[in-house]
Amino acid sequence: MDDHEHLDLDEIEFAPMETAGERLPLLTLHEAHDLLTLLRRVAAEYGAHVPEAGRWAKEIAARVPSQE
Repeated sequence: MDDHEHLDLDEIEFAPMETAGERLPLLTLHEAHDLLTLLRRVAAEYGAHVPEAGRWAKEIAARVPSQE
């Protein structure tokens, strides 16, 4: 799942900066990959949080380099 070539960046809706509010401190690359793994696990399940987890997984995957 480290290959992000399947993502269509045109389908991802990034929040506009003027409405995004205050930005939090950056995650380390390791933290971002851990969060991405967790979101992908949630998105692979069934339940109310699947669509939101999938959306956030796509957002993060588009912003971080692949894990090598």
